Amino acid sequence: MTAAPPPGEQPTSPRIPPRWFVRTAWVVHRAYYRLTGHRRGLWRPKPNRWGTMALTTVGRRTGQERTVILGYYEDGPNLVTLAMNGWAAPEPAWWLNLQAHPDATVELKGATRAVRGRAARGDERARLWEGWKQLGDDVDGFATRRPTETAVVVLEPRS
Repeated sequence: MTAAPPPGEQPTSPRIPPRWFVRTAWVVHRAYYRLTGHRRGLWRPKPNRWGTMALTTVGRRTGQERTVILGYYEDGPNLVTLAMNGWAAPEPAWWLNLQAHPDATVELKGATRAVRGRAARGDERARLWEGWKQLGDDVDGFATRRPTETAVVVLEPRS
């Protein structure tokens, strides 16, 4: 866990692997998930660690289903993730898709859920961002790599 900067001091970005490495790691992770018949590659969050889920959205331009593996934690019945794109500047495609078509599905370790996505705002965003900080990653430092505020995405269960 990285220590927070002193009050009033700007956080600095931790070292991050090259973009090609990050992208390759996620491609391999998705392939492993598919090759194992969706039996491996997802895990539930633990008290001090995030879990992984497979989020399936509808493409905003193609109308085709798109699946991506994301980190998340649980906030009551909701799942919370970050629209971070590996901490690169552009918004991730899944987040743009979710904004255009908020209804989606998530596959968790041992369960599938229908969800509706939205961005957290105001006090809720601050509380959920703090939740990410409690999981041990330096989200404040990583967020300095992005020119815009990183969306905290809430996936609420739908009937």
